[in-house]
Amino acid sequence: QVELAESGGGSVQAGGSLMLSCEASQVITNNNCMAWFRQAPGNKREMVARIWSVRDMTYYDHPVKDRFTISRDNAKNTIYLQMNDLKPEDTAMYYCALRGGTCTAVSAPNYDTWGHGTQVTVSS
Repeated sequence: QVELAESGGGSVQAGGSLMLSCEASQVITNNNCMAWFRQAPGNKREMVARIWSVRDMTYYDHPVKDRFTISRDNAKNTIYLQMNDLKPEDTAMYYCALRGGTCTAVSAPNYDTWGHGTQVTVSS
């Protein structure tokens, strides 16, 4: 069973940047999709960005497009989320997730493996 561990969260002021990391406990081979979700108190868990192992194709949710960048380093079994120009509405717990297959799925129940999350807080 693969385990995922997020790191890199913290508190920043609006306009600042953070880079989140998610390391997998073992090599993830074959066709897979790794994603970042976030969940603010009282809200449902929502997709932020995802990356498909085939050609490292990336997909973004509209509110973060052009501000966030997802990437992966297969040698380190790690994906990243570079977050720039952070806004108070980006405040949430950020989770890394994994599913086998393509990245067509955008809702949380379609992802099999989850990390414990890392908190991001953006102050105005």
